[in-house]
Amino acid sequence: MPTLVIGIKKPISCLAAVVFTLSLTTASFAQGGAPAGSGPPPIVSIKGREHTRRASEAKLRSAEMAADADAENQKHIQAAIKNMKQDFTRIQVLRNDIARNLVAHKPLDYNLLTEQTSEINKRAHRLNVYMMAHAPEDKEPHITAESGNEEMVDALVKLCKLIDSFTENPALKNAATVDAKEIDQAKKDKAKADADLLRIIKLSEHIHRKSESLKTPK
Repeated sequence: MPTLVIGIKKPISCLAAVVFTLSLTTASFAQGGAPAGSGPPPIVSIKGREHTRRASEAKLRSAEMAADADAENQKHIQAAIKNMKQDFTRIQVLRNDIARNLVAHKPLDYNLLTEQTSEINKRAHRLNVYMMAHAPEDKEPHITAESGNEEMVDALVKLCKLIDSFTENPALKNAATVDAKEIDQAKKDKAKADADLLRIIKLSEHIHRKSESLKTPK
């Protein structure tokens, strides 16, 4: 029986199977050769088979890792979309609450305004994490400590209008259906949305600071 040289270590069960196969082949030749019409027995390459097996396993692992990464990315995307929708909706609700009190000519409740503008600012900041708004430096007028109720009302009206402009922007409503011919307009809309969001962040912060200084201690 020929000597089998194995270049890599194999499990004992696999080695026994190879030896048994070679023994049958040798016995066949001793009895007069292979049956008529059959060719020589195939040459089994242990190294080649091992390489193929490892390559297949590596490819399978790679596919599994890619699938896991895609699934994880989808989770993050869905979570981001959910958070954006919540922030987007909540900013509109807060805007409506402020506008309703202004239209009703109710006295300014600085305790309430402090909470409302703080939440608007927080949610606008979070939206900007996803939108990464870029716009020229916008110099919104500061609401100073000497400002009266009239200036505060004007600032609140401006904040409500900014929120209207931002939430109604086509860049946010129709982002998934923009035609190639509308790319230039979509870019302009996105720039406007960016500018509005940054103004909302800045103005809500100014109003919050002023309200904080005027609210009634609890």
